Amino acid sequence: MKVVVWNEYRHERQAETVTKLYPDGIHGAIKAGLAAHGIAADAATLDEPEHGLPAARLDQTDVLFWWGHRAHAEVDDAVVERVQRRVLAGMGLVVLHSGHHSKIFRRLMGTSCNLVWRVAPNGERERLWPIDPGHALAAGIGPCIELPASEMYGEPFDVPAPDELVFISWYQGGEVFRSGCCYRRGRGRIFYFSPGHETYPIYHEPAIQQVLANAARWAAAPHADGSRLDVQNRREPLERLD
Repeated sequence: MKVVVWNEYRHERQAETVTKLYPDGIHGAIKAGLAAHGIAADAATLDEPEHGLPAARLDQTDVLFWWGHRAHAEVDDAVVERVQRRVLAGMGLVVLHSGHHSKIFRRLMGTSCNLVWRVAPNGERERLWPIDPGHALAAGIGPCIELPASEMYGEPFDVPAPDELVFISWYQGGEVFRSGCCYRRGRGRIFYFSPGHETYPIYHEPAIQQVLANAARWAAAPHADGSRLDVQNRREPLERLD
């Protein structure tokens, strides 16, 4: 399984509080969490040529993780189109936190992907409830995941109804949110997972790392016939045509 973690990598270099939490970048923390579950991953960042996602690399990628926030507009449309084609062809995509407003997620959803949000000075307690505990994405997760400090994301969330809804979140202020949504676009699997604000150590949480490892395996899973990327547009006829 070939996994790439994409991160715009701006907050960690521009805000000391974020640097202290994620000295190796948010992508570094995600990679370390995946490695703890036996999944090796590479990283790509916004300021690399072609944002670190040239066609040759994407063609070899089974699952792409995406974390973006303040620089969505800087992502080149040609790279977005390239990622979209790969998802439709079978590459898995895991969109994290404020990636809900990324160009690629909006394009794949076909909606604004707007939501209600609030920033409290010290964050808010968040409980993520696995409402489909038998789903592969909830493997190894107990009755709920409790985060002592998180950024509130609330409904309404302007996305299509998920094909599968695995997690919902409750926040200290009383709001709820569809925080773990599964979609299929073409032959690709997409998972949106909302926890992960840059000023909180959420990606160091073991339970969150478990979900991300589950997401990598789920998004990379083959189709029922065992295939992922081989799409044949022309076939030999089953009957003679003369």
